[in-house]
Amino acid sequence: MTTKIEALELALKNALGEGAAITVALGEVTVVVKASDYLASMQKLRDDPALRFQELVDLCGVDYQSYGEGTWDGLRFAVVSHLLSIEHNWRVRVRVFCPDDDMPLVDSVTSVWRNANWFEREAFDLFGILFEGHGDLRRILTDYGFIGHPFRKDFPISGYVEMRYDPEQKRVIYQPVTIEPRENIPRVIREETYGMK
Repeated sequence: MTTKIEALELALKNALGEGAAITVALGEVTVVVKASDYLASMQKLRDDPALRFQELVDLCGVDYQSYGEGTWDGLRFAVVSHLLSIEHNWRVRVRVFCPDDDMPLVDSVTSVWRNANWFEREAFDLFGILFEGHGDLRRILTDYGFIGHPFRKDFPISGYVEMRYDPEQKRVIYQPVTIEPRENIPRVIREETYGMK
């Protein structure tokens, strides 16, 4: 007798073939596909009657630059999607790595799931991942004058610019960050009876 996860793993292997790496860990199934196969694989995951992943639950970007305390030697950026099959009551995680770290680019899946629109805009805004074929790829969380992508591991904590209202010019202006970096030193409590009544 096969378990539900084994049945899902077999259905995924039959639908995606050898082009996808399927792993099962902690009761969850993860599929890693190549960037060149990404759009076609997502279409198969939705349309294959044995799978029927009708719902895209989430799509996000990931920056693996310092993953594993610097031991990661793979590609830097990935797009991770979580899919749900209501018909079969199972879930799968799909990961695709962007082949170029300098210009992270994968196909858009907005033609497969319309709700991918905002998810892909968020991944673009926060990580700088580009989605080929996306009809309206622009910032969604940061303002249009924002410089950089704040969820990248190499983005400075204080940012590059700050904005403030200038009463003389009577408008909001951008200027280089004026925050002085500081080091917080935690207060050490040395009383042996601290917290006791």
